[in-house]
Amino acid sequence: MNQFFKSFFASLLAFFVFIFIGFALLFAIIGALSSEDEVVIPSNSVLVIDLSENFSEQVKEDVYNELFNKKKGKTPSLSNLISLIQYAKTDSSIRGIYLKCQENPNGFAASEEIRAALMDFKQSKKFIIAFGETISQKGYWIANTADLIYAHPQGGLEWTGFSYETMFLKGLLDKLEIQPQVFYAGKFKSATEPFRYSEMSAENKLQTSQWLNGIYNSFIDGTAQQRNLNADSLKLWSDQAMIQTPNDAVAHQLIDGLYYDDQVKYEIAKKVNVAKSQNISFVRINEYSAAIAIRGKGSDKIAVIYADGDINMGKSDKDGIASDEFRSLIQSIKNDTKISAVVLRINSPGGSALASDIIWREIELLKKVKPVVVSMGNYAASGGYYIACNADSIFANANTITGSIGVFSVVPNIGNFMKNKLGITYDGVKTSNYADFPTTSRALNATEQKFMQAGVDSIYYAFKLRVAKGRKKSIEYVDSIAQGRVWTGADAIKVGLVDRIGNLDDAIASAAKMAKLKSYSIKSYPERKSFIEDFIGGYEDKVKTKAIQEEIGVQEWEALKQLKSIKQMIGQPQTRLPIFVVNHP
Repeated sequence: MNQFFKSFFASLLAFFVFIFIGFALLFAIIGALSSEDEVVIPSNSVLVIDLSENFSEQVKEDVYNELFNKKKGKTPSLSNLISLIQYAKTDSSIRGIYLKCQENPNGFAASEEIRAALMDFKQSKKFIIAFGETISQKGYWIANTADLIYAHPQGGLEWTGFSYETMFLKGLLDKLEIQPQVFYAGKFKSATEPFRYSEMSAENKLQTSQWLNGIYNSFIDGTAQQRNLNADSLKLWSDQAMIQTPNDAVAHQLIDGLYYDDQVKYEIAKKVNVAKSQNISFVRINEYSAAIAIRGKGSDKIAVIYADGDINMGKSDKDGIASDEFRSLIQSIKNDTKISAVVLRINSPGGSALASDIIWREIELLKKVKPVVVSMGNYAASGGYYIACNADSIFANANTITGSIGVFSVVPNIGNFMKNKLGITYDGVKTSNYADFPTTSRALNATEQKFMQAGVDSIYYAFKLRVAKGRKKSIEYVDSIAQGRVWTGADAIKVGLVDRIGNLDDAIASAAKMAKLKSYSIKSYPERKSFIEDFIGGYEDKVKTKAIQEEIGVQEWEALKQLKSIKQMIGQPQTRLPIFVVNHP
């Protein structure tokens, strides 16, 4: 018995020691992070902006990377990046900017905002030098603001124009004997075309050609202006594939030289008057963000609500715009007397029609209490436009994708596939004629199809009514520009869907003016989680995601997420854009 108690108490002691060490380690980690040394920017520094970073709408932090790679896990948000570039313009410690421009995953509208900030920075007479081994067109979109652009001697510049491609699934579904059963309103509503057709409809080709060429023309005109070249010549070089080698890019004055990395840094060293490139004080943008506190002043507050991602019912797993969470968030902001105005920053291709209407209603109630201004990011279309249309004022970038006022619903019939391909059949009982409606195990009958189409048409009419009221237009006019048609921000102004071209700062300034504020601070929502919440909450997601990716592959994981998204759409009316794949940007 004595031996038992000895073993028991030894085990109990070991357990408590383990718990104590665990907590001690956790608090030590937290303490280390919270007591970071102050970042000081040396004089004569060069700010480094790597365009391969994805500057999202809100700061994305990798807490695990932060633990083991201090200050490497934080990438500023898009609005933070713009503010930092503006601050660097007058910061005596910053002599110039070094752009790494090989790749650029940021959207067209986001790229234009970064580009505009860099053009403003140049008014300070400080230098911008850009370099990429092989410069993509989207990287060049921003890089052409630089005083000097260099590429690797064996690299070069992509100059092939833009293209858009959609995968059509109708042939596959026919072979699998899966009947998609699509219901939609709006002749331009193309999100369901991959299920209905084997190629793009004439209407879809028309609208796609218009917005794609609009973005391409913006790219060409911007390049022509910055490089002092002829826009028609730039298009000709693309049409005839005349930029094949790095030397071609230099000969046509698209870039200034072919340098290796060390040679580029030698050029920068001369700009900052140091003898060796090793002596250059390079400051990465995330380090600059840690050193520079950019805050507004004033007791009055403007709330900036970031509506980023798909619009879904209920609660979100992590990303996206969830109806329950946004309803509670908007209600709390409406009741907060310290908040004088609201800016809704939308970067969304849409999603659930019902969730969009829930959020629309909260915006309608909010603007009765305080001004509401919308700022559109890369996308604010379909459901994204639904939640925007009743704002007091709407700002968009010229290359924002917006509009797409239309509705669709899909109910796949997999009965024949299950029976003929897998040998699985269905049977059951029901208390009423339509108790199993809608179902994926059989084809919908004529009456059920009428129910589905009537539901889609009803939501489409309500959507148009919301837009007509918010934009002060007749419903007949709204119908003429709706039909699911996609518009760029520049074209959306012409048809009255948007008020002004401008970025988030412009929208905030407008909201302040409406609220008659002379000084104010900015409060961002949804609020960031604490380190502990992010660490504990993110651990399970990170481990799960990593395990699945290693098992099936990263591309297959992305496809699985798309499949999950499609599954959530079944039978639920959607105000959503199709998946965009723009090639060679």
